[in-house]
Amino acid sequence: MERHRIQGALLALIAASGLLLTGCGASDTDSDSSSTDRAEGATGFPAPHYSQGEQDSTRPDEESRDIAPSPDHLSTFALDVDTASYGYARRTLAEGRRPDPSTIRPEEFVNSFRQDYERPDGNGFSVTVDGARTEEEDWSLVRVGLATRTAEEQGERPPAALTFVIDISGSMAEPGRLDLAQESLGVMTDRLRDDDSVAIVTFSDEAETVLPMTRLDGNRDEIHDAIEGLEPTYSTNLGAGVETGYATAVEGLREGATNRVVLVSDALANDGDTDPDSILERIDGARREHGITLFGVGVGSEYGDALMERLADKGDGHTVYVSGDDEAEQVFCEQLPRNIDLTARDAKAQVAFDPETVAEFRLVGYDNRRVADDDFRDDRVDGGEVGPGHTVTALYAVRTEPGAEGHLATATVRWQDPETRTPHEESGQLESGSLDDSLWSAGPRLQVTAVAAYFADVLRRGDERWDSLPGAPSVHELAERADDLADTTEDEAVRGLADTIRRARHLGR
Repeated sequence: MERHRIQGALLALIAASGLLLTGCGASDTDSDSSSTDRAEGATGFPAPHYSQGEQDSTRPDEESRDIAPSPDHLSTFALDVDTASYGYARRTLAEGRRPDPSTIRPEEFVNSFRQDYERPDGNGFSVTVDGARTEEEDWSLVRVGLATRTAEEQGERPPAALTFVIDISGSMAEPGRLDLAQESLGVMTDRLRDDDSVAIVTFSDEAETVLPMTRLDGNRDEIHDAIEGLEPTYSTNLGAGVETGYATAVEGLREGATNRVVLVSDALANDGDTDPDSILERIDGARREHGITLFGVGVGSEYGDALMERLADKGDGHTVYVSGDDEAEQVFCEQLPRNIDLTARDAKAQVAFDPETVAEFRLVGYDNRRVADDDFRDDRVDGGEVGPGHTVTALYAVRTEPGAEGHLATATVRWQDPETRTPHEESGQLESGSLDDSLWSAGPRLQVTAVAAYFADVLRRGDERWDSLPGAPSVHELAERADDLADTTEDEAVRGLADTIRRARHLGR
């Protein structure tokens, strides 16, 4: 397998909990068995090797890998905050199936967990850079953490204008799809403020505006009736749904409000235009001129992960996946109404590794969010939109020069003020002396990040397009580490990670 040294244009990550919204009572948190058997017996894996200047043509999603590595030590990416890959993997494993390696995006595993970064007082970001040495000689895991200010109380945010684009195709009749969305939207309608607005667009073989943009004040019964009247019908013309949804959002555009399109679908498009780039090209004016971003909510045991993720990335939004009542309530009632506000537009990050101390490195995941190094300060180049209460984590595998001491890396985030479009930057530094001597004696949140990344690595193993992370423990050890971290952090999400790792381990036997 060809491997390369990634220097320069790298990938993207971002804002942790949801580029969108939150209100019902948000929390701050935010395949084959042979490959598993092989991982099960391993105590560690060879560190990845990268040849300077080489590009790996065997990796997936070639369209997103058309920027050649630059001859320097820069890594540049647009911020992104999807978590759908982890949610869908959990659902698949709970049903006794191994997820397809192509659906595993490590950054979405990493960003599914609460972090411990300091937060800034105003708009923009704080930057935290830390790391720890792995059991592989000279290899470390380096964490770049970005955090926005704490979300304000619900009453202090700007009003929301939300256009829900809801899939009512035949496949949505499966329990846990349309019924789950209806119940959650009904609860959310009761929790939104009187000055918020909602529109509803449905699509099957055709798209229809069921409810134009309507203020909540005095109209909640009408909105409830529209939600309760949704019934699954025919095929899935997702392109028509998105196009009609954006047209409805533009028609009901509210100045001074945060305008969003929220797509609820299993993304199993089988009618009309099914190409995400073509779909989004038709609504590009609405997206760029009016700043209307797309938030994708995936549902269903069979789920068009790649299509939904591509739509959200190109639509300046993000995706989540829901498989049950608790997750749906968290998304629709916690993430949606409260985090409607934006603290940063077109946010990009650039990490500069010191060539005197760093021999090679790579960003873990974010394969389709890279930005050319020279475009970091070009504010015409699209970045990510980030709201309050979010964290974004990027994890790097870094090989230092033997005996290296001193400066290792500088991480810089650049963003535009959401109102004035004035650019700002903030940076953080990492010194070799700041690395923890052992990953497993580092802070608990850094350990959670590592366990999540190693677990994603296990689920992708067997696909020769991906390099293993240095110092990878066995699946059995990962489960034990997650159990201990769940006790230490008292975090139910980490407990769920341990349970999910055990399911993957048993499936591999």
